[in-house]
Amino acid sequence: MILNAIIDDQVYQLNVPDSLVAQAGGYFDQLDKDMDAGWQMSREWVDAPDRMQRCQIVADKLLTALETENEKLGLLMAGYILARLPGVESVELDVQGEIQNNAFIIAESRPSPSRAAQSSSAGMSKLEAMERAGQDVTQVFKVGRGYRFSVLDQASGAWRDSPTLGSEEEASRLRQQAFKARYEELLGSFAG
Repeated sequence: MILNAIIDDQVYQLNVPDSLVAQAGGYFDQLDKDMDAGWQMSREWVDAPDRMQRCQIVADKLLTALETENEKLGLLMAGYILARLPGVESVELDVQGEIQNNAFIIAESRPSPSRAAQSSSAGMSKLEAMERAGQDVTQVFKVGRGYRFSVLDQASGAWRDSPTLGSEEEASRLRQQAFKARYEELLGSFAG
């Protein structure tokens, strides 16, 4: 996976191996746990950073890693962002130290998801449908004291967060329902 880090007019292309993202899951969870207690975001204290704020915090760490040429830390921070923000293409890093100004560019250039799914679903195998559903429904992630997952809205192409749920088990159960619904939709149970 590739994340472009933009600092002023310079673009750093960070090629993060899928295996690194998979192996660093425990590290990413630890980062989330550290942020659960709240975080100082520039001049503002945030009690419970949401997913976007967490990625802005990590983007600040990515900026530090790039400035100090710490490649390993840079790849880990880029991996966190790629894992927590599905579809992210690039991050514009604020060099003034304003964490809230770190901005993300999410892929909007996907073909209209509903039309692409409809046109390709007739020939889609069960394995392909399962893989696609896995791309359209994120894994459960922790937000504050709760848990969420995100689902790609097929009509608008935007990501929608689930409600914040009290337990990981409940979030996983609802995520599985969303995954199953998307899988079945991809196998061809379209209306029209």
